[in-house]
Amino acid sequence: MSQETLAHLSRADAVLGGLIRAVGPCKLAAPEDCHPFQVLAQAIAHQQLNGTAANTILKRLVDSCGRGTFPTPHQVLEAPVESLRAAGFSFAKVAALKDLAAKTLAAVVPDGAALMQLSDEQIIARLTQVRGIGRWTVEMLLMFQLGRPDVLPVDDFGVRAGFRAAYGLGRMPHPRALAAWGERWKPFRTTAAWYLWRALELKRAGTLPSPAERIRLPRVKRLRRAARRGAAGPERGKPRRRAAVRARKLPARRASPAGARTPRSAPRGRLRKAAKTG
Repeated sequence: MSQETLAHLSRADAVLGGLIRAVGPCKLAAPEDCHPFQVLAQAIAHQQLNGTAANTILKRLVDSCGRGTFPTPHQVLEAPVESLRAAGFSFAKVAALKDLAAKTLAAVVPDGAALMQLSDEQIIARLTQVRGIGRWTVEMLLMFQLGRPDVLPVDDFGVRAGFRAAYGLGRMPHPRALAAWGERWKPFRTTAAWYLWRALELKRAGTLPSPAERIRLPRVKRLRRAARRGAAGPERGKPRRRAAVRARKLPARRASPAGARTPRSAPRGRLRKAAKTG
């Protein structure tokens, strides 16, 4: 990592600069050769599993479906569901693998060379069309396989928790607030994210420096309650309509004589009977 990058981040953000000095040089690994189908298939296997279990499942996939090498999209499409289930994939992951294979053959998921020609947002838009692949997964691909320098995964728990620790916040930052704050780190937000991950390691070791200054995150506009409910809005009118229908069905009550009071404790059925008999 160039000294120019670290100097830019330190000038833009005093707290991040202190974290950089405490951690030392950035050891972000050099980008690897990117084979999108294989990378995304591995990501699907790792979802909600620890690394050892996921690697075991992938080895079974290689042995049974790929005959010793990582299977091609054609091989995954042709593989019986029972075979993939036997390797350890859930029904949801089997569906995701099949969809990934189909979209790779349809060129929705491009090969590595074509992927390199696309912008970050174009890659996210293309790859998140695959079932089971979300923005976070694609952001990890951008950072570690493609080596894109300006990616900030604001939904990543480690990045948010690292920011909270490094900046001495009382609560986790909202992703949109973190994104707004991270604008000052452009065009090196990938490096900033790497240092935020390291902040958690320093905190566990008891060596995390105190923030150089107190900050206030940008205010995030909260969605109005009615907007959050969305489709629930029209449902709110139903009780009133039902009440109106019930009112039309009830017999009209006669006015009580002047000065007379209807006892509140009288049962409703007795009141109706009195109304009918006049």
